[in-house]
Amino acid sequence: MPLDMTRLRVDPQRLRHHFEALARIGATPEGGVHRPALGEADIEGRGWLHERIEQSPLAYREDPAGNQSAILHGCNRDDPRILLVSHLDTVPEGGRFDGALGVLAALDVLLTLQDAGYTPPIGLEAINFTDEEGTHIGTLGSRALTGRLDQDDLQYPFQGQRAFDSGLARLGLSRPDILQARRPPDALAGYLELHIEQGPVLAEEECAFGIVTAIVGIGRRTLHFRGHADHAGTTPMPLRQDAGRAATTFTWKAWDRSQTDFPDCVINVGDMRFSPGTFNVVPHTVALDLEYRAPTGNWNICSKP
Repeated sequence: MPLDMTRLRVDPQRLRHHFEALARIGATPEGGVHRPALGEADIEGRGWLHERIEQSPLAYREDPAGNQSAILHGCNRDDPRILLVSHLDTVPEGGRFDGALGVLAALDVLLTLQDAGYTPPIGLEAINFTDEEGTHIGTLGSRALTGRLDQDDLQYPFQGQRAFDSGLARLGLSRPDILQARRPPDALAGYLELHIEQGPVLAEEECAFGIVTAIVGIGRRTLHFRGHADHAGTTPMPLRQDAGRAATTFTWKAWDRSQTDFPDCVINVGDMRFSPGTFNVVPHTVALDLEYRAPTGNWNICSKP
């Protein structure tokens, strides 16, 4: 008898077991997860995923960018595949569902089809992308796979070249390897990423799920505000050239301007570093890390439960 696909269901106990096991790797006391890309916890999480796939009937693959795949082959192994993707790495002190949910849900879909003895018309591939969150490069694995990464992109990792190269070495990789991960477009039949909402919009609107209709552009800049160091106890306020005041004024103005002139844009000042950085000296320099994002279309389409 042909397989009735409408009756297939993932195993909720298996999915929960996988999720709880993974969430213990890099777990934080607050209930989140700390698994920055290429760090010890990320390496452990990747090892857990590798072992889990190897123990299943699915095929395991790891490409030159370190992207990990579980593959359910189709009728013709040379046909293009549908990719079901996300990532296991996290931002510092991140949420336990972010990224991991998409990888494990994709894995369980493949296991469910495998358990049913189903061979899809074309192959299905669940992927854990390397450094999607940007500890070192940002969307590294996905851009490497699609060929949107070049040598220049690898020259300025956020944590510095030494930390990046050290992390790659833990995976047995090097920068020249990464660019070899590109796949030709005709090898890709489709792409889907299940992701938990990272903001409150769907919850506020009582929507069960949202469908992505636009991709945001992301810009990042480190701005340097320069003033003059003076004694904080004896220099009158009107005579100060305070880099700290300039940086905080910029932050407030940028927030205000984004709301009035760019309503679809979001900004974040993630860090300020004051020099010399002491109580009793007016700072002569402040380095400010700014990120801004904006979509190109309408993104708040959702489905009511």
